[in-house]
Amino acid sequence: MSTEKSKLTLARGWPEKGVYSWSPFVTKVEFRFRHAGLAYDVEAGSVKVAPKGKIPYVDLGPLQDGGHNGPSLLGDSTFIIQRLLSMARIQDLNGSLPEQSKLNDLALRALLEDKLYFYHMRERWIENFYIQREKALWSMPYPVRVIVGLLIYRGVTKTLHGQGVGRLTGEEVRSLKSEIWQSIDSVLNSRLRQAPGSDAPAWVLGGEQPTEADATLFGFIVSVLVSDSAPESKKIVKSFPSVVTYAERIHNCYFPEYEKWT
Repeated sequence: MSTEKSKLTLARGWPEKGVYSWSPFVTKVEFRFRHAGLAYDVEAGSVKVAPKGKIPYVDLGPLQDGGHNGPSLLGDSTFIIQRLLSMARIQDLNGSLPEQSKLNDLALRALLEDKLYFYHMRERWIENFYIQREKALWSMPYPVRVIVGLLIYRGVTKTLHGQGVGRLTGEEVRSLKSEIWQSIDSVLNSRLRQAPGSDAPAWVLGGEQPTEADATLFGFIVSVLVSDSAPESKKIVKSFPSVVTYAERIHNCYFPEYEKWT
């Protein structure tokens, strides 16, 4: 993307460009930008200035010049999308959906963001802690990484215990993750066979255009495929060919210059 400051800026958490983020929420936002043809710059950013203390966030910058009220810095992927929708900067993917489809879309996003997310949190921050720590806290000096990493580990452990995932065995979590991906793969298998061309993206609800669920689903698939701290989930996802093909087609269409997972 251009570095001209005439565009909004997306803080992705890491300085690398031309590669996918380990965060599913970053890729979710990037997909929405690219589908809408919205020009944007990327930078590492910092949780210290992030509006909600987390990645991603955006600096709306020049988009505020149109008289739109509200802060320039905006956090949380869902609220970023909602704000840009209110500014008519991106398309409303779900506006014309039947009510049942809207519910299905919302249910799939909740399954990924409010259920699978915690399985991934456990895998990354508990089971593969050191790999995740070095990636997530890359900008901190080593002694600080150790201290902050320990605090995050304790916080995640407490969160997962209260949420319930921390009380499960590894085999139980593995089974639950596999169940989710198996169900998604079965649906995507059908969608891919219905796609108009062999290389055309197929959308999870079966329509001609993506919905918000596609942005989230693509983000979660890619996050697993590129993250070194999610080896078990990566193996599970790679075992479902329709899931991988779905992501590859979106990659080829919307992220052709990005380095693809191996």
